[in-house]
Amino acid sequence: MDNEKAQRAHLLGVGLDNDDGHKRITQAEEFSIVGGSEETHGRMTETVIKTFEDMKTVGKSLRTIEPHHLSDLLQKNAPID
Repeated sequence: MDNEKAQRAHLLGVGLDNDDGHKRITQAEEFSIVGGSEETHGRMTETVIKTFEDMKTVGKSLRTIEPHHLSDLLQKNAPID
């Protein structure tokens, strides 16, 4: 098996506050966002996209970033209520 495939990584976000009956799915190469209300789904998607942009800026990928650094970036990019 090639080393690239052996080191795959994928971030999954799950929204649990959906009461409108819609099924929301946003997928990209390294992340998927499923479920949630329209607002929650949008906020999660925005947070993850900004996080991946920040990772790219510092030369990191989901496979190479330290878990605590990923957590810090997700918290930094989460919309403030």
